[in-house]
Amino acid sequence: MTEILNGNCLVAQSGGPTSVINSSLAGVITEALNHECIEEIYGGLNGVQGILQEQLVDLASETQQNIRGLRYTPGAALGTCRYKLKSEADFERVLQVFEAHNIRFFFYAGGNDSQDTADKISKLAQKKGYALRVIGVPKTIDNDLVTTDHTPGYGSVIKHISTTIREVACDNSGMGQHDLVQVVEVMGRSAGWIAAGASLAKYKDDPNSAPHLIYLPEVPFSKEKYIEDVTRVLKKEKFCLVVVGEGLVDADGNYVSTDSTSADAFGHSQLGGAGEYLRSLAEENLSVKARSIKLGMAQRAAVNCASKADSDEAFMAGQAAVKAAVEGKTDQMVILVRGEGDTYACETALAPLSEIANGVKLLPESWINEDGVSMNYNFIKYALPLIQGEVEVPFENGMPQYIELKKIYADKQLPAYTLNS
Repeated sequence: MTEILNGNCLVAQSGGPTSVINSSLAGVITEALNHECIEEIYGGLNGVQGILQEQLVDLASETQQNIRGLRYTPGAALGTCRYKLKSEADFERVLQVFEAHNIRFFFYAGGNDSQDTADKISKLAQKKGYALRVIGVPKTIDNDLVTTDHTPGYGSVIKHISTTIREVACDNSGMGQHDLVQVVEVMGRSAGWIAAGASLAKYKDDPNSAPHLIYLPEVPFSKEKYIEDVTRVLKKEKFCLVVVGEGLVDADGNYVSTDSTSADAFGHSQLGGAGEYLRSLAEENLSVKARSIKLGMAQRAAVNCASKADSDEAFMAGQAAVKAAVEGKTDQMVILVRGEGDTYACETALAPLSEIANGVKLLPESWINEDGVSMNYNFIKYALPLIQGEVEVPFENGMPQYIELKKIYADKQLPAYTLNS
């Protein structure tokens, strides 16, 4: 029989936001309210950075309208960070904050690095003999977390990108005369899941429709082949629409475009510029008009084109995290499991945090066509169910009405703490 653990819960968000990360937050809050063993529900502002600074807010005091509104509000409602716990003092401080506020359940929504952080916090609590249950909530538009079929945030970002591709293609079709190259750069540091998702923009009855070329981090980039690919498309089509993942690499494994002087707290190079690089190659080597678009942060915030399936699964993941912790589970992350039938169905399960932390799930090679710049039916079958349905956003005077949490602070119990630089 599972030992009952009584105390407070804490939920925080980390890394780059998605259009549905707040749906997971709503799932955690909604489920936590159902369990008597959870006495108070706190939110940590700006991830572990806010926890270190003891910036906790009372989520149980939020109105039901606000909690429901989280399901159609983009961004990270609690704030997020890319802060890396580096020193022993950092980890000790986190545990001190937990003890001061009787935190016995910790839920951390984030990607690879965030789950690594959650795992380390849990291990320290066990070493110190502090009763704590830690469950990770999956989050990343990159869809590169191992063990899970897909991640909340992915379905919405590829729905938005594919929609944008169709819209841009309509524009290009009216402007091109076999002399227009349009490059669209999307996110995706180490894996091409997002770029591959743009293939959903193709019309079922027109295999030659945009996007015409997709360049993935999994396929080494060749300048010569790129020019040949573009030339081949322009011979048949009025324009060539190219999608490229920001993490595009050459045959030596080097990013084709990166800021070598800038990196985040986890040592990741700051990417950006692959689209402009491909644009310049086309313009310099072909007699064409070349344009580039970098969708940037807009792609992960576009709740106006979010997937209902994605939002519902994000909410379900938050609920599942709480249920697992109450049932005595810890050191796990919620994963999404796809049913085996012909009709799409999704359930939750658990996987050890240690298996997820710092791993990368690459796009299967068998899902990429031999040309290296298009996706086959296996990918379409995988991705299409993830973009179904639309999230209903309330409008007033023609503008979407997102919510903002009241953020009533819990009383501080500890001295101030200085963050490492």
